[in-house]
Amino acid sequence: MDQLRAMRVFAGVIDAGSFNGAATALRLSPAAVTRLVAELEDHLGARLINRTTRRLALTEIGEAYLDKVRRILADIDESEALTSSAVQEPRGHLRVLTSPALAVHQLAKHLPRFFAKYPQVSIEIAAPGAVETVDESYDVSILSVRKPLEGEFVARRLARSEVITCAAPEYLERHGRPQHPRDLATHRPILPPFAELQRGIEFFRGPWGDDEPGGETYTTDRPHPLLSTSHIDTMYAAALAGLGIAGLPSFVIEDALLEHALERVLPEWHLWSATLWAAMPTRKHIPTRTRAFVDFLIETFGGEDQDPWLQAAGCATPACPGAPQNV
Repeated sequence: MDQLRAMRVFAGVIDAGSFNGAATALRLSPAAVTRLVAELEDHLGARLINRTTRRLALTEIGEAYLDKVRRILADIDESEALTSSAVQEPRGHLRVLTSPALAVHQLAKHLPRFFAKYPQVSIEIAAPGAVETVDESYDVSILSVRKPLEGEFVARRLARSEVITCAAPEYLERHGRPQHPRDLATHRPILPPFAELQRGIEFFRGPWGDDEPGGETYTTDRPHPLLSTSHIDTMYAAALAGLGIAGLPSFVIEDALLEHALERVLPEWHLWSATLWAAMPTRKHIPTRTRAFVDFLIETFGGEDQDPWLQAAGCATPACPGAPQNV
């Protein structure tokens, strides 16, 4: 008896709801389906399915066995997909969901290298807004989250991005460079209209990780923004124009920092940090093109719990463990 084949047929019978339906789906004769299930039951020494003239019903042991069978078959399918990905050239259309800021400031400039490596792949990018959970209608969802991931999907870490304060050097020459968050009281910030910011801006100094660990914290008085907008690129453009001090993600301002068009303000402090993940809705039958794209993102951004953009710009947040707590 081909036990693996019999297991697939057994699962197929349950999925189809009948032996005839499974025979059609599996392109086997009804007699072959009946024989394979019977052989599997004889091999196990247990009845898996109660058969009546009108319906099929799993026995108690059949339900438990089906659960194990599905897991085994899923692992086999995934192993075959991994093998295929090693020998087949990635090709086909890939649908990616991401935030507008990440698409503009990171994906667009790195995609030429991806297409040079995988010319048979085409990509459709949807960027309607912030992405915090997987959308199953896309092959890859690039998430930016501040909390541990939850949900039934597979996710690979890409990097960590800090939100930091920055301003044009010309602005800082005119208005001075703050040395401590309390000095922001003399500046008019550029901020998103988040409710939490209306109570004051909370700064962190010291080591950080998935749970935003300790170090020193400082909360400013309630800010009175010169400009408030939820559109990150408007904040970015305003900061470049010398309008004021803005709080922006590191992956947005990397190039401006490298070109000295923006300068990090309060380099020992950050506002918060978020982890970027490449998430896929299922482990089963992941196409080669999807694996290639996710691997490319990890290679590009590092795949570590650290901020590659601030490191590249030479202004990574210094760690100061053991700093006193000051709220």
